[in-house]
Amino acid sequence: MTSVSAATDALGGPEASPEEFRAALGQLASGVVLVTAHDPEEGPRGEDIGMTATAFLSVSLEPPMVLVSVREDSRMEEILSRVDRFAVSVLAADQRTTAARFAMKGRVSDRLLFAEVPHTRGAASGAPLVTGALATVECRTVDRIPAGDHILVLGHVLQARVGTPTGGPLVYFRGQYRHLG
Repeated sequence: MTSVSAATDALGGPEASPEEFRAALGQLASGVVLVTAHDPEEGPRGEDIGMTATAFLSVSLEPPMVLVSVREDSRMEEILSRVDRFAVSVLAADQRTTAARFAMKGRVSDRLLFAEVPHTRGAASGAPLVTGALATVECRTVDRIPAGDHILVLGHVLQARVGTPTGGPLVYFRGQYRHLG
């Protein structure tokens, strides 16, 4: 183990620095998903938005619930504060380019990105579902929980489908996209 940080938390105890925390949690492999939503208030046909995430998990089987973590000041968080439906596509190993494009800061508009990503529109959420994803889930937001610089969005799963891709999952490990194999 490496050294304890000199920073302290609100109770006066030691606290890991952001660099230490990132390095330690970079050792945990995470699945990669594309979180999507449709904002009907943007323009005459609305706007689709997407965000790559690795902080996504199953919470409950009955009722079916998932949780995704979104940055507090992000476009996705702003949309999900107004729109109560979203979707998640579990990305396959061959969808690394999609993950990277939707993870870029200062990227081109999501409208242009979605023009290059094959997708269908979810019946339950109205959000884009990535074609070729390992699985997709469509959700209704049931709670938003502040957590540091992120908001944890708890979603009741309305639809869940397994895709038909031939490869394995896209994984994020030690700061890079990887595949199992």
